[in-house]
Amino acid sequence: MSQVCLLLALLIFVLLQVSCTNSLELVKEQWSSYRNQCLDYLNATPPATGLVCNRAFDLYACWPDGLPGTTVNVSCPWFLPWYHKVQQGVVYRVCSEDGQWAPKNTSECEEDPGEHQYGRILSQLRIMYTVGYSLSLGALLLALGILITFRKLHCMRNNIHMNLFSSFILRAVSILVKDALLTLTLDPRSSSDTRTQAVMWCRGAMVMMQYSVMANNYWLLVEGIYLHSLLVITVFSERKYFYIYLAIGWGAPLIFVLPWITVKYLYENEECWERNINMGYWWIIRSPILFAYLINFFIFIRIIKILMSKLRAHQMRYTDYKFRLAKSTLTLIPLLGIHAILFTFVIDESVPKGSMLRLIRLFCDLLFNSFQGLLVAILYCFVNKEVQSEMLKKWKRWKLGKDIDEEYRHTHSHTPHIKSGSIATDPSCSAVLEDNRRLVVSYSNGTRKGGPARSRHTLQFSFLPHRGTGSNVTTTTEDACLEEKVQCRTSPLDGEETNV
Repeated sequence: MSQVCLLLALLIFVLLQVSCTNSLELVKEQWSSYRNQCLDYLNATPPATGLVCNRAFDLYACWPDGLPGTTVNVSCPWFLPWYHKVQQGVVYRVCSEDGQWAPKNTSECEEDPGEHQYGRILSQLRIMYTVGYSLSLGALLLALGILITFRKLHCMRNNIHMNLFSSFILRAVSILVKDALLTLTLDPRSSSDTRTQAVMWCRGAMVMMQYSVMANNYWLLVEGIYLHSLLVITVFSERKYFYIYLAIGWGAPLIFVLPWITVKYLYENEECWERNINMGYWWIIRSPILFAYLINFFIFIRIIKILMSKLRAHQMRYTDYKFRLAKSTLTLIPLLGIHAILFTFVIDESVPKGSMLRLIRLFCDLLFNSFQGLLVAILYCFVNKEVQSEMLKKWKRWKLGKDIDEEYRHTHSHTPHIKSGSIATDPSCSAVLEDNRRLVVSYSNGTRKGGPARSRHTLQFSFLPHRGTGSNVTTTTEDACLEEKVQCRTSPLDGEETNV
């Protein structure tokens, strides 16, 4: 486990270095483009007459000719990484009476040091959760494929797991796509048409992200409800309840996402819809998610109490009792999303931007949410005993089939060829073939789901010489050397499984 953590830390560090390098290269390219535009403008402008402060590009801003005794100001250069925050500001300098430029004043174009540090932290957090969602996406796709492939694993519990995996996958994909499109909308090198299309697609990805996040939380709620039902309700119709679970997991989020889309389009139809200008609109999404957190937390407490009473009833030793209880508790935390309750009431309105508490909440939320899918896939698929048993059976079947195929090819590669009208015999076999040779093939069938059912069958094949009319001529004769007993196993029919 320590090696895995070390590998993740190394991967995040490498991505941080790559991200910094890419950002620096982007600034260089934008600066070069700004310089070329400035030089083209200065060369195209007719020269001034009389005493002036000469036009120039001072590696920061593009200055036109200045009249003596005046102050010249130009807009903040757009190659600055924080230009979107200072685009209303100006940089200015004074042209003295003797036609010399005074030092420039860039105070309005400088980024707030606190904002700069906060932006760097957010960039690093984005790299962290990108790694987390990418790893979770790969693990969840594999886990979902395993549960779909093995039909013996299809049951109520795993059907709910598969829907939960699907919601995690949808959440990871929508967040990664949204980030990519958001970056494209902020890229100044993109044309206006490209940015407009990117904004439309980015809004669609944002809508899908809000839906998938809410669906993911409600499937976590379904997991808690189902687990509580197993422990409390003695008998209940699983098929009937499954339709209710589908309505809760995939249907309930639409009730809240559609109104959010409406108010965003009518009142906050700006950029990629990623900013919450009016926090009241944001509560349309946040309040049902908080409700799911609280319900799942109460279910978690209830389940822990039930587990404690059942473990005490078995009169286990105290150390075993603590170990089993701790194991059950830690396993339930990622399944029910209990970690989210830690900062439920640390809301954006009550915490200043850039404060330590807000950064801690961001770090914990993004870390747990991004790696939660990976943990769920590991705990409820990869280390699950049923899944491992089915995969082991599949491996044994494949290995047996491969060994039989190799033995078959090896045997037939040494079988002597039969020439027309003659018999080719192998020295290790008897020189004289019997007129009536019986080949006995024994095989055992699989085990039905109702229980093991074995039977023995004997197939007899007689190879008899063909009796001609008036001539003692032997036609096609099978030359076989049975050195060992041959056992064939029938392939499993529908609803049967081969015992390996």
